Amino acid sequence: MIVQIAALAALLFVSFKKTEAVIVGEYIPKDEAKIKFVDTTTATPVRKTVSTQEKDSFQRKNIAALSALGLSSIGFVFKPMNLVSLPFTLYALQDLFKITYIQLKQSKVTAYTLITIAIAGTCFIPGGFFLSSLITVLFIWSIKLTNMLTEKSRQDIADIFEKKPDYVWLVVDNLEIKTPYEQIKPGDILVVQAGNSIPADGNIVEGMASIDQHILTGESQPVEKQAGDPVFSSTILLSGKIYLKVTQAGAETTVAKITSILNNTVDFKSTVQMRSEKLSQDLVIPALVGGVVAIPLLGLNGALAVINSHPKEKMTFVAPISTLNYLNIAVKHNILIKDGRSLELLNAVDTVVFDKTGTLTEECPVVGEIHCLKQYYPNEILTYAATAEYKQTHPLAKAILHEAENRGINLPSIEETEYKLGYGVSVMIHHKKIQVGSARFMQAENLEIPAFLLEQQNYSQEQGHTLVMVAMDGDVCGGIELLPQIRPEAWEVIHYLKTHNKKTCIISGDHETPTQSLAKQLGIDEYFAQVLPHEKAEIIKKLQAQGRVVCYVGDGINDSIALKQAQVAVSLSGASSIAVDTAEVILMDKGLTHLPFLFDVAKNYNNNMNMTFAIMLAPAAISVGGAFLLHYGLAQSIVLNLLGLVGGVANAMLPALSHQPDESS
Repeated sequence: MIVQIAALAALLFVSFKKTEAVIVGEYIPKDEAKIKFVDTTTATPVRKTVSTQEKDSFQRKNIAALSALGLSSIGFVFKPMNLVSLPFTLYALQDLFKITYIQLKQSKVTAYTLITIAIAGTCFIPGGFFLSSLITVLFIWSIKLTNMLTEKSRQDIADIFEKKPDYVWLVVDNLEIKTPYEQIKPGDILVVQAGNSIPADGNIVEGMASIDQHILTGESQPVEKQAGDPVFSSTILLSGKIYLKVTQAGAETTVAKITSILNNTVDFKSTVQMRSEKLSQDLVIPALVGGVVAIPLLGLNGALAVINSHPKEKMTFVAPISTLNYLNIAVKHNILIKDGRSLELLNAVDTVVFDKTGTLTEECPVVGEIHCLKQYYPNEILTYAATAEYKQTHPLAKAILHEAENRGINLPSIEETEYKLGYGVSVMIHHKKIQVGSARFMQAENLEIPAFLLEQQNYSQEQGHTLVMVAMDGDVCGGIELLPQIRPEAWEVIHYLKTHNKKTCIISGDHETPTQSLAKQLGIDEYFAQVLPHEKAEIIKKLQAQGRVVCYVGDGINDSIALKQAQVAVSLSGASSIAVDTAEVILMDKGLTHLPFLFDVAKNYNNNMNMTFAIMLAPAAISVGGAFLLHYGLAQSIVLNLLGLVGGVANAMLPALSHQPDESS
């Protein structure tokens, strides 16, 4: 009895020793590297960063717990070793005791309280030192498991966001000076060359350019800009050269502000984990009351068995295993899921809304009809255009070059390598001046556009097409019509969604005619045309008001508010940084091919999670029943808890074990 009292006194001493600062709601140790930060409102350790010191501290506690288990095992044949094991147990559990102390000061009873009571109670039952060390090992390993999952999850999530440039070219006294990006400030004059991203918001003071604003507008057609026009950070200058006066830089740019607003609301804890934590907390008082009731009926050993039957934090520990395995399965199929909640929410989705351009259609258009004056041939017009665009990389140039390659056209050499870039390009071919660009470019060059091409230009705009004009020696001689290209997998994806009773919609800023045509071709249920960016979110709200659970698929900054409004947001790799940042799910193959597999993964995940919880809760019920009916003690309760943990982990690991790397989606 003296040994038991001494052991209990040691436990109480460690539990209530005030060598650390205690603040309501937060525990601040003297050496912050040696303990996790604790949010005592939920009694769950909140990880800030995983430092080397923290890893070393945990390793020491793990060694101490295993040492206590080994020494207490020897204690069965050589009892003095039980006392030798006690300091190791106390060291390994110091964080647990401190957390319990803080919670009790705040009149809170949690699973940590139950663990502390069970360990203290072992001082008064046979084999108690061994049982307390066994509980310690299981507790430490459970935390270790959670930490490993957290680190693994972070490693698996790739950084697919766009990065800021390291430097820019600042104009000072007519000299271009290489300057670090961070030093940009309003009023600076920057020079931006073709192929570079615009580093700040501002206004063009000199030059003409074709700018890809796809990340802002979602539309693949380049925008023509000249002196006086505003430009925005992170957009791409496709052709031309501009001098830009900075109005907003760094965190004050439009893109940065949207990113900041969206990031402030991101929560990576899944609903499943929160549900498991709530269930764990809800069962604390019943377990404690049951233990008190059991003392006169079953004795201390039986009462401890009832208290220890509580599933504790095992559900919180095991839930991430299942989540992580399904996240990894998704990654193997080029799907990056950034938020575990999406796996739950996707299973409830009944409406899928698509942005049109860049999502259901390819970013790069295709060549349609080639219009030309009577004295010219279509291939001749295409040859001139492809030769002029040979070194360009924007989507329109790629489409023209691809069509020329398909037709087997050999491009002539360019006699003059100096391009005149703006809304188009001017080159010399066989002593002929060839100009290729938009109607606005031709007008800027004082070229007269034939009436039939002006009519075709208006018609193309109504249909959502682009008309690239070609001039030779000052005469506009033809135009190349570029059409949006529907993604080849779009039909199969829409068919899958419809066969799984999910409503489909298109939201587009494009005209009515092309949007309606696309919806009809794909068999989409509903479409919304000529929608402004902020109106997209309003449409999502209206669908949700009808009781719909919405998944939105988009790729531009203009989609960011709608992505945030939807229950589940999906974007494509290579899309705008804002869309990628906002979306919980990224399709890494830059297409929609794996969208059906995403919904299948979500369904399987929810089935697996429910089974895991059932497996883990069953031993708790058996332990309580066994204590009252079969005289189970703490040892049997520990074994049942261990079986529940092993069974839950095994079921959570089943997807990873059964999934084959070469399995097709």
